[in-house]
Amino acid sequence: MDWSVFLADTGGNTQTGGRLKRLSKWVGGEPFMFTYGDGVADIDIDKLLAFHRSHGKLATVTVVRPPSRFGWISFEGDSVKKFEEKPITGEEWASAGFFVVEPKALELIDGDDTIWERGPMEKLASAGQLMAYRHQGFWQSMDTIRDVQSLEKLWDSGNAPWKVW
Repeated sequence: MDWSVFLADTGGNTQTGGRLKRLSKWVGGEPFMFTYGDGVADIDIDKLLAFHRSHGKLATVTVVRPPSRFGWISFEGDSVKKFEEKPITGEEWASAGFFVVEPKALELIDGDDTIWERGPMEKLASAGQLMAYRHQGFWQSMDTIRDVQSLEKLWDSGNAPWKVW
C-alpha cells in the first residue's frame, strides 16, 4: 500500500476540526486516515480501512474498551464483597483517536474554531454516518506522564505491543 504523509503547521489556536479542514487540499477524493497522535495501538490498518469501505458511511472511529484507572470495589453494606484492580468495565467504549474519513465529511467543519469531536462527530452520529471499528487489541493513551513512563518501559523492554513492523 502506498502512503502519503503530510505535516502542516495549522497554527497554535486552531481546533481539531479546523486542522482537518486546512488539510482538505491534500486529501483529494479518497478516504483518509488521521489520529491525534496521543496514543498508540496495534490496529490492523488494512482491516480498519476494509471495515470503513464496507459500510459506505462518511466516517469511522476506532473504539476501545479502556481499563479503569483505579480499582473497583463492590459492597454489601460497608463490607467489601469484591475488589478488582483496574478492570475493563462493562460495555463502555471510548474513542481510540484513530479515524477513517471521507472527504465529504470535511463539509461539516465550519473553520478553525470547530472541534472535530463536538459538531462534526455529533452531526455524523445523528445522521447515521459514523461507524465504530471495535479494536480488541492493544491501545494506550499518552495523556499523562504516568502513561508515557509506562509506554517507555514497554518499549525499553522490547515488548511494545504496538510495534508491528
